[in-house]
Amino acid sequence: MSFLANANSISWLIGGPQGSGVDSAANIFAKTCAKEGFHIFGKREFYSNIKGEHSYFTIRISEKPVSSQLEEINMLVSFDAETVFRHADKVSPSGVIIYDSSLAETVLDEVPSIDFQANKRIGKLLEDSGQPLNLSGMLELAKARGCIVYGLPYYEMIEAVAKKMNDPKLSKLSRVVNVMAISASISLLGIKKDMLISAIQEVFGSKPKLVTSNIEAAEYAYSYIGTKFDTKNIKNKITPKDVLKDYVLISGSQAAAIGKILGGCRFQTYYPITPASDESEFLESNQIIDQVDGKNGSVVVVQTEDEIAAITMAIGASLTGVRTATATSGPGFSLMAEALGWAGMNEVPLVVTMYQRAGPSTGLPTRHEQSDLLFAINAGHGDFPKIVLASGDIEEAFYDSIKVFNFAEIYQLPVIHLLDKAISSSIQTCKRFSNDLKIERGKFKSVIDKNQSEGTAGHFQRFKLEDSPISMRVPIGTENAIFWNTGDEHTEEGHISEDPENRNKMMDKRMKKLDLALEKIAENDKAICYDFESDSKNVVISWGSTKGAILEALEKLSEEGSKLRFIQVRLLHPFPTETVKKFLTDAKLVIDVEMNYSSQLGSLVQQNTGKEIDYKIVKYNGRPMSTTEIYIALKSILSGNNERRIVLDGGT
Repeated sequence: MSFLANANSISWLIGGPQGSGVDSAANIFAKTCAKEGFHIFGKREFYSNIKGEHSYFTIRISEKPVSSQLEEINMLVSFDAETVFRHADKVSPSGVIIYDSSLAETVLDEVPSIDFQANKRIGKLLEDSGQPLNLSGMLELAKARGCIVYGLPYYEMIEAVAKKMNDPKLSKLSRVVNVMAISASISLLGIKKDMLISAIQEVFGSKPKLVTSNIEAAEYAYSYIGTKFDTKNIKNKITPKDVLKDYVLISGSQAAAIGKILGGCRFQTYYPITPASDESEFLESNQIIDQVDGKNGSVVVVQTEDEIAAITMAIGASLTGVRTATATSGPGFSLMAEALGWAGMNEVPLVVTMYQRAGPSTGLPTRHEQSDLLFAINAGHGDFPKIVLASGDIEEAFYDSIKVFNFAEIYQLPVIHLLDKAISSSIQTCKRFSNDLKIERGKFKSVIDKNQSEGTAGHFQRFKLEDSPISMRVPIGTENAIFWNTGDEHTEEGHISEDPENRNKMMDKRMKKLDLALEKIAENDKAICYDFESDSKNVVISWGSTKGAILEALEKLSEEGSKLRFIQVRLLHPFPTETVKKFLTDAKLVIDVEMNYSSQLGSLVQQNTGKEIDYKIVKYNGRPMSTTEIYIALKSILSGNNERRIVLDGGT
C-alpha cells in the first residue's frame, strides 16, 4: 500500500552525523521545493547529544497539502554510511538511494555510532538475505527490491570545486557535502537549480562566504548527475507547480512564538530544555517588534537559573499587568507545580507552554510522546482552576498561542498550552496566518478611583465576591488599589484568613471559573468532529499532534469505502463532556489513538462521558505516528481484528 500514487508526491529523507548540517540541508531542500509550488511536511529526528550521533530529516513533497510523515521513503540522501545502514530497507521499490561511493566497503561494526540494538537488527537483516555485513551488502539488498543506487565520490567532487574556485582550503570544508547531496537529489527529481540557489541564499544569507562556496558546490553536483548518470529510469520525478500563494513554510516552535508576539506576550521566561528551548530562542532572536502603529516594541525573554525561577518570575511579571508566559517540557513542568498552585490561589493570568517529550524522568529527551496529559490536568496540590488546551498541528499552534492568553486573562487563572516534540520539530507549508486577531483582557483596569476601593480601610477588593467568579484585576502598585497576594487562603483584600465560611466562598468563587469557561469557550475550541461520512458509526478519537496522520489515514480509508469520523478533543480541562457526548451519541465503535502507553485521553472520555473505548491504538517508542501505520491499524480493526490494544512501533 502506498500513499504516493500521485506522481507529484514523494517522501525524501536525508541523514548524517549530528552537527554535520543535516538540518540546514533539509531546510534548503524544503525551501527549494516550496518555491517550486509544492506543499511540504517535514519531520526532524535527532539524538540527545550535541554532535556525532545519527540525525535525519524526512520531508514529504506533494502538489496537495500534506500533514504527516509516511513510513516509506522514495529517495534516501546520505553522505555517511550509518544513514544507509539505518534507512535503506525503508526505501520503496523503484526508489532512489544517493550515497558516498568511497564508503561502499564500510563494515557494519566499523560504525561506532550505531548502537548495539540497531547493529543487531541490521546485521540479522543482512545475514537473512545472504548479504555481507557491509554497506555494499545493504545496497545490494535495496537493488534486489528494485531501488536505483547512485554512488557519488564526494571527496573528489569537493576537490574539483576547490580547484574551480582556486581555493585549496575548500577541500577541508567537508560541510559542503550536504549541499552536494541535496543538489544531486534535486537534479534527479527534475527540479531547476535556480530555486535551489535561491534557497541557499536564504539559509546562508548572513554568511556571504558560505553562500558562495555552497552555490559552487551545488551547481557542480547538479551538473555532475546530468553528465555522469542515465536518469531515464527514475520514476519519482516531480513536475514543478505554480507558485504557492499565501503560504508560509514554518516550524511549530516558530509558529507558537509568532503567535505569542502577535497575541501581546511581552515577557517570557525559560530554562533551557528540549524541545521547548527552540521557541524561546526564536523569541530571543526576534525581540524587537514593529508595531502596527509604526512604533517599536519588544518582548523581554529571560533565561533563568531553573524552572522554579522561570515560573515565579513569570507570575511576578503577570502581576504587573504584562501578558506573560513560560515555556518548558515535562521535567521542567514538574518543578513548576507548586508555583502553579500559587498562581491558581491568587487568580494570576499565566500561560505555561508545555512541549511534551518522552518520560518519565529524563526519558527520551529529544523524542516524542503525549504522556503529560493527566499530569498537566492534575499538576499542583489541592483544588484550583486551570485550563488545559492542546493544539493539533502547526497552524493551531499559532492561533492557540493567542487564545490561551485571552483565556488566562478573561478567567484569571493559569492556562497550560500543550504542544509536543512532533509539532515543535516539524515544518509545514501553512496558509498565511491571519492578522485579524482579537486580544481580550477581561476585567482589567490600570486606573482606580478612590471611591472604588471598598475594602477594609479603603483597600482594594482584588478577590471581591460577586455574582461572577471573576473579580476586577489591576496591576500591583496601582494608585488607590492596595491589596495583598499570599499563598494562604485569604479575604477579598488578600489578607490571610482561616475562617471556614470565607474558605467555602473563596473556593467556590475560584472553581466556578471552570463552569464559566465551559459555557463561554467556543465549541471549536472544545472539540472538532471531522465527519468523512455523515452516517458513519465508527469513531476515531484523539488529541494533539496525531491529528494530521489520522486525517490522512481516514481520507484514504474513505476513498476505499470504509466509513469513519474523527473527534479531535482540544479542550482537555475542564473536559467538554456535553460536546464530546454529542459527537459520540450514535457511535457503535470508538477507537482511541494516542502517543502514550496508558491511553490517557481514553480514560478521560470514559470517566466523563461513560462511553467505553472499544479499541486503543498507542505508540510510545519516541517516534511520531505516521499516516501509514494508523491506516494499517484502522484497516486491521475494521476487518475484524480482535486485538483491543494495538501498539505501533514505526520509526528508526
